[in-house]
Amino acid sequence: MNAAPLRGLVLAGGRSRRMAADKALIDYGAGTQLDRAMQLLESQGIEAFVSVRPDQTAEPARARHPQVVDRLVDAGPSAGILAALAHEPGAAWLVLACDLPFVDAGTLRTLIRGRDATRVATAFRSAHDALPEPLCAIFEPAALDALSEAVGAGRTCPRAFLRRSDVALLDLPSPEALDNVNTPDERRAAAATLDASAAKALRVQYFALLREQAGRSEETVESRAATPRELLAELRQRHPFTLPENVLKVAVNGDFAPWERPLRAGDAVAFIPPVAGG
Repeated sequence: MNAAPLRGLVLAGGRSRRMAADKALIDYGAGTQLDRAMQLLESQGIEAFVSVRPDQTAEPARARHPQVVDRLVDAGPSAGILAALAHEPGAAWLVLACDLPFVDAGTLRTLIRGRDATRVATAFRSAHDALPEPLCAIFEPAALDALSEAVGAGRTCPRAFLRRSDVALLDLPSPEALDNVNTPDERRAAAATLDASAAKALRVQYFALLREQAGRSEETVESRAATPRELLAELRQRHPFTLPENVLKVAVNGDFAPWERPLRAGDAVAFIPPVAGG
């Protein structure tokens, strides 16, 4: 059995009542939460959409992205998930809330690699109560009928739906990765935590085809990337790189390094394509 193709959905249709500000537009220094979530999904090679209420379709930040419009009213995140499943019934959807400032590309890779397409969904265990986390999870096509039935019966909570369903549960790679931020006090605390890992200056070197596509042999960038893998995903947003990661090698400060090597301010990072010829 072949797995259904995977699409991405950023949940940005909430009313942000407790925050008293549109959570999708909050910027912790790396772009709005909406744009950052879309970039994270796209960095995994996933075609991504933003989930919106009908009255949000023309809002400028959301209008920049492909949209899936809610079909239900007052169904919370389940409205967005159902709209996506109905939008392309043959696809599975990686659902990602827009208010997760600590989620990173490594978290998404863990979810995608651990996906069990034979289940209704694949989700992480909460680091706080071990229950399924519905707002960074993969919902398979089979979830459409089951979730529709639950919502139709008034059971709109997506976590409760996952608790009653056949779900593959994964351990979080980082306990704080899915901590969401709903209030001004939580926002200030999140900003302070993120400031501690603020953008750092990195010197990036390009060779061969990458040099041609970047239009330069090196540059200094300000980046929040924790690893070369995350740095390359950021750089793909500014340069038209076509080579996949698996054909590249990476060196840090002159030595070949693994893709998950921690980066520090001032590091020199080189991305090296395969050598042509033979």
